[in-house]
Amino acid sequence: MKRLFSRKKSDNAVEPVKKQKSLVTYIWISFMVFTIIILLLLWLFQYFFIEMYYQSMKVRDLESCAEQISENIDSYNLDALINSLAFQNSATILITDTLGNVEHNANYLGRFSYFNADVEKKFGQYIYKFRNRLLNSGKNSISEIYENKETESKELFYVTKIELNGTPKLLFLESSVEPVDSTSKIIKEQLIFITFILFELAFIIALFMSKRIARPIVKITESAEKFAEGNYDVHFEGEGYEEVQELSNVLNHAGQEVKKVTDLRRDLIANVSHDLRTPLTMIKAYAEMIRDLSGDDPKKRAEHIQVIIDESDRLAFLVNDILELSKLESSNAELSLSEFSVCDKMNDVLSRYQILIERDGYNIKYYKDDDRICLADEMKIEQVLYNLINNAVNYCGDDKTVIIRQINEKDRVRIEVIDHGEGISKELMPLVFDRYYRDKKVARDKVGTGIGLSIVKGILKSHEFPFGVSSEEGKGSMFWFEMTNTKPLIKEASLEDNNTENN
Repeated sequence: MKRLFSRKKSDNAVEPVKKQKSLVTYIWISFMVFTIIILLLLWLFQYFFIEMYYQSMKVRDLESCAEQISENIDSYNLDALINSLAFQNSATILITDTLGNVEHNANYLGRFSYFNADVEKKFGQYIYKFRNRLLNSGKNSISEIYENKETESKELFYVTKIELNGTPKLLFLESSVEPVDSTSKIIKEQLIFITFILFELAFIIALFMSKRIARPIVKITESAEKFAEGNYDVHFEGEGYEEVQELSNVLNHAGQEVKKVTDLRRDLIANVSHDLRTPLTMIKAYAEMIRDLSGDDPKKRAEHIQVIIDESDRLAFLVNDILELSKLESSNAELSLSEFSVCDKMNDVLSRYQILIERDGYNIKYYKDDDRICLADEMKIEQVLYNLINNAVNYCGDDKTVIIRQINEKDRVRIEVIDHGEGISKELMPLVFDRYYRDKKVARDKVGTGIGLSIVKGILKSHEFPFGVSSEEGKGSMFWFEMTNTKPLIKEASLEDNNTENN
């Protein structure tokens, strides 16, 4: 048996998982139980109920004969029909009047027929007995199995009423049920041999099938144990069955994702550690400078303190980004929906980049469309715009140009942020919005942990807004998103406009 997994009970104790049946044992037992049920059904129907079934079948056959005779009672070839039915069913058929006088007779039971013996002896013991029983019963037909202990034989008697041109007649049918005994004995003997053979075959087939079915699952389990131990390069194999193959494909994909997340988490720790270490080092250095050098010089002290403040703000920015991403991923971030102007929000965000335009020579262009009112969390949409524009500024290339385009559609507004940087390769495109991704080509003096776009993704998904990216290496990238809950801006007419219209 394979080693069973266990779950953590406390910090210092491990609670073992209750041992379960193996799949091989479970399949084998199920198959054997199914085989036993089939054998029990065979024994019930072929051993215990066969005589009862045979007798019931004979009654149905005689009822069918009686029905055919009743339908053709006035036919000119009635005698031929009676002979044919008596031959087919190995039966004796009599038609008498209500007094018991025989009018039609066909015997294919020979000297073993009780009704025919009555006809030959001209003494109707059985004919009169069943006639009286039928007439006194108030029924239209009766049937009875008669057991002759002297000859150890069984006969089936069936008597019913028919009419010929309005005159009541009695139809007597007699058939032997004895042949079933010899047939039943043969079937029972064969059933014993079949039971032994079938049980042995079932045992072998069940064992073979259970092992064959369980083999790919056992392989997947062995691979999963290696995967749980930290071997992310393990390959899950599920040959043999479509469902197991699908499971192995899913596990292989999950393994690749876990490996990718592990690698990216390691990169994130390295990136964040670097971004945290730099401001901390500067804060410490400038604090020591204030203590040792510029403490008495107000101008230098103010400059050094400002550096400490700026680096502290940078630390706060990094920590806030990480906390914001944590909230989004844990679904703890609540949306505060409100209506706001798209153009006003864009102008407000872009106004804060004026220092980059004037000091560093960046060219940030905004091509707007007609104003729209959007229903969303205004602060979070503002955060999306900041992150997308900051990303474009970091990657815009030598021309330092960033283009923001607003495109109005029927019921939505599309925002595109375009840069002319180096672009993104097709291999890296699926990683752009990953929570740990950061392109290695970005300069280290740029603020960011590589989680800004992941925050964008979380915010837009919480709003259920479409988003994406298109890029071509050497030509730049375009990040876009669409605000779907929008409506046209309806401006209230001013008093001056009203006066103009009235004039």
